[in-house]
Amino acid sequence: MEPYARCVVSRAVVLRRVVERYAPLLLAVVVAAAVWASATGAIGVRSPLPGVVPLLVAVASGWAAGQVRARRWPLFLAAAVAWLVLAAAAPGVVASYQAGLRLRGRRLTGYLVGVALVLTGGVLVGLAVGGVRRLTTATFGNVLLLTACLVGLPLVVGLWVRARRDTLAALRDRAERLEREQEARADRVRAEERTRIAREMHDVVAHRVSLMVVHAGALEVTTTDPETVEAAVLIRETGRQALTDLREVLGVLRQAGPAGAPERALDALDGLIGESRAAGLRVSRWNEGVAATLPATVGRTAYRVVREALTNVRKHAADAETTVCLRYLPGGLEVVVRNGPSTGGLTLPGAGHGLLGLRERVELLGGRLEAAPVDGGFLVRALLPVAGAV
Repeated sequence: MEPYARCVVSRAVVLRRVVERYAPLLLAVVVAAAVWASATGAIGVRSPLPGVVPLLVAVASGWAAGQVRARRWPLFLAAAVAWLVLAAAAPGVVASYQAGLRLRGRRLTGYLVGVALVLTGGVLVGLAVGGVRRLTTATFGNVLLLTACLVGLPLVVGLWVRARRDTLAALRDRAERLEREQEARADRVRAEERTRIAREMHDVVAHRVSLMVVHAGALEVTTTDPETVEAAVLIRETGRQALTDLREVLGVLRQAGPAGAPERALDALDGLIGESRAAGLRVSRWNEGVAATLPATVGRTAYRVVREALTNVRKHAADAETTVCLRYLPGGLEVVVRNGPSTGGLTLPGAGHGLLGLRERVELLGGRLEAAPVDGGFLVRALLPVAGAV
């Protein structure tokens, strides 16, 4: 949104709050002034009653109009008294508008019956008083005109405003319902897609890893070469661990919920490095700073950083020297994994999606991830802040 538009919206909100706050007081003053002006003959029929009577009726009418949001009956009563005593129409106009805005069914019918009785009483009072009062409130044409202008028109306006509010509320509810339904459909589609992906991963990956484990077990039993036996055992154990990890991933895809296996954290880092050493990597590890208790999300993310970095080393530089360093900083944890140059050898394909996902995971914690070639090798550095993590 542009600055000018934001300024306009802000001013509109402020103005609306001011109006809502002071509208009852303003309405009370206007109604009281209108009743007094009618009683003195400025905008109506001059009352022959002592001045204290119009003053009391004006003050009571203004107070009743100011209380209409909380209570309606004082305004209806004040409108009847003001018309019968002073022939003042201002409270009646406000009462008719509020009736159209707030009353429904039998209550609205009751109000109309009361209006008919008050107007009839006004005709009788006009006939009894005579003079200008009779001409104004007791002749047939004036009664019809006053009924249409002072009762019918405000009532219709109130009914229209209420119908408009009801329509807007219905449209708003419909829009919210459609939005909820759309979100539900999107969630259902995502769940179906996750289930399909999990099924395909299970059918393809799990099947082939299981075959690898079976063949490694068969090789372990049939061979007599110690080195081959050791390699077969490593392949079999690695395959079983891969199946376990795959089941965890499939559980997440299938929305297994909190009952699934927990993610590994820094307490499993030694086991991860041991597995890498058993696979032939030359990995060394050390810590810097005073070790402290870290939030669970920081520990899990640090473990993932090291695991992804060591996976990339196995793929692209299996013969390189690799170091893993954890630096405990006052405000967080720095994870550094660096491998030296490779002398060549077998490399495995990679698409780079692991580092992309890892970067997103680190940035979700407010951290920063660096991954770049350094001195013929490769460096992965992650800075994980503690503040805000859980």
